[in-house]
Amino acid sequence: MSIRLSTIALELGSFDLISRLPENPMAYIRGGQGLVGWGEALRIEARGENRIQELATKWRELASSAKVEDQVKLPGTGLVAFGSIAFADDSAATSVLIVPKILLGVRDGRAWLTTVETEANPESTEAVEDFWLKDAEYGSNLPVQFGSGAQTADGFKRSVEDAVAAISRGELKKVVLARDLVGAMPEGFDIRASLAKLASRFPTCWVYSVDGLFGASPELLVRVAHGQVSARVLAGTAGRGTDPEVDKAISAALAASTKNTTEHAFAVDSLVQTLQPFCSQVDADPKPFSLALPNLWHLASDVHGVLREEASVLDLAAALHPTAAVAGTPRLEAQELLGSLEPFDRGRYAGPVGWIGADGDGEWAIALRGAKIEESQTGEVIRAFAGCGIVAGSEPEAELAETELKFSPIREALN
Repeated sequence: MSIRLSTIALELGSFDLISRLPENPMAYIRGGQGLVGWGEALRIEARGENRIQELATKWRELASSAKVEDQVKLPGTGLVAFGSIAFADDSAATSVLIVPKILLGVRDGRAWLTTVETEANPESTEAVEDFWLKDAEYGSNLPVQFGSGAQTADGFKRSVEDAVAAISRGELKKVVLARDLVGAMPEGFDIRASLAKLASRFPTCWVYSVDGLFGASPELLVRVAHGQVSARVLAGTAGRGTDPEVDKAISAALAASTKNTTEHAFAVDSLVQTLQPFCSQVDADPKPFSLALPNLWHLASDVHGVLREEASVLDLAAALHPTAAVAGTPRLEAQELLGSLEPFDRGRYAGPVGWIGADGDGEWAIALRGAKIEESQTGEVIRAFAGCGIVAGSEPEAELAETELKFSPIREALN
């Protein structure tokens, strides 16, 4: 399919991306910067073990034939696709790259508009003007009433016990287990209202919305920009305190916790080892720092590298996913165990979510602290997910409590 597109600069003024969300938006926003997409000009799909590599190959083919006029030339201008990838090789969920008809971007004090024309989707100037010239009006959602999903609270605790037993037998060092909650989608539900809440409450997280999957992730899987690679690893969690002194003590206890620092080290070491074949240099923070979110403390480490060879952000995502932070370590043993202990298909939860440009640069977070809209026998429902890392010494009640803390961002956004 032939594809033509044009990127023009916009006057920034008091531009607010989160107020420009269209219905059924595609979005990837952090701290007021990022990308918003309207409509669908082109879709690339893949499934199975080689789904990420297949998407990367098809993207290169599309990018090589696209006719692009780009007046701005920043990361996120020109040909761009939003993407969301299934967690597991055998998932029933389809992994996608979607090129929007219209894309609005903000970065480093500059704004731009990209319009896309294909044989099937000719450009509409009227739609372009309507999209970015005025704030959208979002609906006011009724609260979503969540109940147990496929994995009940008791079932989750039994799975934690089984995982700890497997770790004690030496079968693996860590596994990440998730549970789900399900609620009926209220009549007139407007996803934009929930995204606006997430962006307001979690400005340091990556707020995402792609093909019915949405949330606010604190974890950056990988960013590639002009040969530079970066990632942020999160592993180790504690709830925030009720006053400053208690909060400070909780942060200090998290940093000193053997269980949490061990879990974190597994995740960092795994990521660094995976990046090394692609990079001439990889550096990780010498020790984790405490990352404060409104509801949680996390142990976090930033990792940086320099690419030694030409590789796209999807090539790196294919190598990195699933990280030890969302699957466990060793990777294959952890995936096999979580597959037997989780009674549901994660779909695109905990998979890569983000964007890629024509040159292969881009940014992908891990789809955490979110939910997906899906069909059920009784109509559309919203399924939310949360998980935690299980290592030697993990206690079922404590891990269940951690999942409740991690559900809170999406619960609040849907109330």
